[in-house]
Amino acid sequence: MKYNDPARTVGAGRRGRWSARPRWRVARGARIALGPGKADLLEAIGRTGSISAAAADLGMSYRRAWLLVDMMNRCFLSPLVATTAQRSRGAALTASGRRVLHLYRRIEARSLAAARKEMAALQRYLRP
Repeated sequence: MKYNDPARTVGAGRRGRWSARPRWRVARGARIALGPGKADLLEAIGRTGSISAAAADLGMSYRRAWLLVDMMNRCFLSPLVATTAQRSRGAALTASGRRVLHLYRRIEARSLAAARKEMAALQRYLRP
């Protein structure tokens, strides 16, 4: 499931309608520990078991994916992604990684739920 999935947007139910989506970032200064792209990467790693396959699924380079994983692993108390030397099945989410991803997705869902009424009101001011 990619970040722009309609299931994670407000007002995306009907074709052609405007939509809004939360863009939460957990940061300290310039260091972003977790955001929508990193959450998508964690999800893809969990699904594919590989940083390179996850990167390909998301249309990013392996180097970019590796740098994002490295940053996440350095920002949290324990690594979110564990890697092995085994080719093509060399990465997995740790228990912390699964929990952090779950919490992030819950934050997104609660943000959407909180904004539904205001988004519906805002829709009335947008061109169809």
